[in-house]
Amino acid sequence: MTARYAKLGLSKISARERILRVTAPIVGAFVVIACWAVYVELSEVPPYILPRPDTVAMAIVNDWPILGPALWVTAQTTLVALLLAVAGGACAAVILEQSRWIETLLSPVMVTLQVTPIVAIAPLILIYAPTPWIAQLICAFLVTFFPIMLNTLQGLKSADRNHADLLKTYGASRWQALVYLKLPSALPNFFAGLKIGGGLALVAAVVGEFAAGQAGNNAGLAFRLLEAQYRLNMPRLFACLVLLAILGAAIFRLMSTLSKVALRHWHESEQK
Repeated sequence: MTARYAKLGLSKISARERILRVTAPIVGAFVVIACWAVYVELSEVPPYILPRPDTVAMAIVNDWPILGPALWVTAQTTLVALLLAVAGGACAAVILEQSRWIETLLSPVMVTLQVTPIVAIAPLILIYAPTPWIAQLICAFLVTFFPIMLNTLQGLKSADRNHADLLKTYGASRWQALVYLKLPSALPNFFAGLKIGGGLALVAAVVGEFAAGQAGNNAGLAFRLLEAQYRLNMPRLFACLVLLAILGAAIFRLMSTLSKVALRHWHESEQK
């Protein structure tokens, strides 16, 4: 009977936590919007400097035929770059972990690319890339690749030495040690890099659109933001910012969900 009541109590607590996880961000967003609206009303800020939240919402609705396709272009660039960075970063981490001399050989190149600001090399990428969209994709890929690769490499190197010695004792090959020990051990680090890389992919996609943005049907949100700035269309500018923030939050939430699904049954980080 006591165990039954304990299970009921735990289920109530877990249900309460789930409700809080859903409602807390929504309440926080409403608080920010309310403070924004109150500040605009009390300070009497001109709308061409800071528009009201309802004006921005109306801009999103009225300008959706323009902002919707732009949102899709930016989201497409971000997600494609993220997928390429996941595939390339994971494969590169495995290769570097298996061969230390390759890691030593490529370390100077990787460090140089990692510490060079993407804003500085974006114009060069635009010159050499065949199309502006490819240039934006390369910018987003370069920024996203290194966090995923470095986190995965660190996870592969952090495999338990006692387990590795046990596999050697039983005559396991390097491939078997990689599949059965190192790759599972690297999953928490991999998903940590994926969460970081998701946000960085969006940031780099926006930077690429700033440097190589194009008008027409292939224009992204960053180009529409610059266009609204030049025309002093502040409601549309803030609408672009809101849509970018929503897209970034959605990408981070997607990465967090993937991490929870993959790790919740066996790793402490997702068992809370």
